[in-house]
Amino acid sequence: MVQNERDFADEAVKISAYLMAESARTAPKSKGIDDLEILYFGREEIEKIAKKMEEFAEEDENFKRDADSLRKAKGVLLIGLKGGKSLGVNCGGCGFKNCSEFDKAKRIEVKFKGPNCAFKLVDLGIALGSAVKLSAIIGVDTRIMYRIALAVKKLGLTESDIAFAIPIAVEGKNPFFDRVKK
Repeated sequence: MVQNERDFADEAVKISAYLMAESARTAPKSKGIDDLEILYFGREEIEKIAKKMEEFAEEDENFKRDADSLRKAKGVLLIGLKGGKSLGVNCGGCGFKNCSEFDKAKRIEVKFKGPNCAFKLVDLGIALGSAVKLSAIIGVDTRIMYRIALAVKKLGLTESDIAFAIPIAVEGKNPFFDRVKK
């Protein structure tokens, strides 16, 4: 059987996302404690997420631009964090004098929920970096985008306090860059 590469592009994106998810999951974590949430959204969820993003365009016109970018994706990997627990290292990176103050702090949700442990935020960054590094190695188009993750959160599709999304495509040129401001 002969197949054109376009015939299996959706499957290639899904396989890539699965591998990227495992790269994020196995990335180093502070004290070995894993508070990540990793989700995959296929084409069927992309339009729902894009429409939710457009609802925020009045506040920030870049939501419309990013919704248009999202529609070019064949899949989306979301990497989020439940960062409300301290690690007990009293570093002050969260803005509190010690971890017990952090643990007692009232958590509020603006766009995302915080405060979050600074070490846990670093863990999230390392996981994101691990995922997109692998995407570059295997040759799929990606970009880390917070607006997509915010729409996912507002749709109630994630339990994460803070998250970032990685839309994935396989095109002749990465569709997530050279974006035109609307």
